[in-house]
Amino acid sequence: MITYEEAFRRVMLYTKDFGTVSVPLMESVNCVLAETIYADRDFPPFNRSTKDGIALQHSAFETNEQVFKIEGIIGAGLAQQKLENPKSCLEIMTGAVVPAYADTIVMYEDIEIKDGYATVHTEPVKGQNIHLQGSDKKEGTVLLEKGIRISPAEIGILASVGKASVVVQKTPTVCVISTGDELVPVSEIPKPHQIRTSNVLSLKAALQKENITATHLHLNDNKEVIQAAVLKALTEYDVLLLSGGVSKGKFDFIPEVMDELGVEKVFHKVLQRPGKPFWFGVHEEYNAMVFSFPGNPVSTFSNYCVYFAPWLKNSMGLGVRDRFVVLKNDVEKHPILTLYIPAVLEWDGATLLAKTVANNGSGDLTSLAEIDGFVCLPPGEANYEKGAQVHFIPSK
Repeated sequence: MITYEEAFRRVMLYTKDFGTVSVPLMESVNCVLAETIYADRDFPPFNRSTKDGIALQHSAFETNEQVFKIEGIIGAGLAQQKLENPKSCLEIMTGAVVPAYADTIVMYEDIEIKDGYATVHTEPVKGQNIHLQGSDKKEGTVLLEKGIRISPAEIGILASVGKASVVVQKTPTVCVISTGDELVPVSEIPKPHQIRTSNVLSLKAALQKENITATHLHLNDNKEVIQAAVLKALTEYDVLLLSGGVSKGKFDFIPEVMDELGVEKVFHKVLQRPGKPFWFGVHEEYNAMVFSFPGNPVSTFSNYCVYFAPWLKNSMGLGVRDRFVVLKNDVEKHPILTLYIPAVLEWDGATLLAKTVANNGSGDLTSLAEIDGFVCLPPGEANYEKGAQVHFIPSK
């Protein structure tokens, strides 16, 4: 049995690059950008009016000019016009191109329009209400670095430079496998000795947040059936996520099946709670990874958060950032096991506090809905006291 730190290190050794793929712009949301995005022209691409009002030449005010003849109206989307007479002005709308020779915009609130003339009631500042060409970004400037996750804000930037399709990191293909005769579909009413499938649906939902649509297989406790299905899955998917079948029960066939199928065991069993029987391996020929989690709900979900989620982030090029919180209450250590204690977060000024949540063990599925993640507590003799800074693993 190995420590949590060693198990995590070994999992991270097997991060891999799944390549890139070009997708339509709106399908790139939440994907990882795999190309550097440059400004294809100045931002803004022209001197742009930021107010509705009139455009004029500021030099007119040097001769105490206050009344200007209106020569026309400029709307957003029209080509640039000219304003050659300093005693005239052009009405202009927000977003429109500032006319040539004009250098000042006075908003409607500061003027009076009557009989085709505009009277200015303020002393405008030269250049006011004009968003100058290239003042945000110059043509050729890097707008987005590759390796970031694409949010709605990035979508707007990508659209502004004409990226109808975007090169993103390819996500692995994943098959989520549940095992056990006791499991029935969500739509069925379970018998007294049965339970509805839930673990793998939690995993599928977590994967959806990562833009991964996983396939689900359910296998009954029959070694031959399990072996045939796992072999097929190994040849078709990059990653297998299993829930159940890795403990010491008479029907826990997964470790034996993996060995017979040529999956190299990287480790089996970790000095941790929950999820001690966690099994991790790789199949070199099929280039497939196997994360086999214990079947109790909290064990499955916590091990997904502790191991698979960071592995995926590293594989996508995002990297893993350690997060730390301050305990709001005392917590008892375990002498030899690393503990993942469910916790909720709250801010106390600038300090992020974690309050641990009591549950009924690794089978307490309902407790997962109440938490923000897990505090990770390495083993030791002294207990963790309120105010201690500890490692935090998010679950949302």
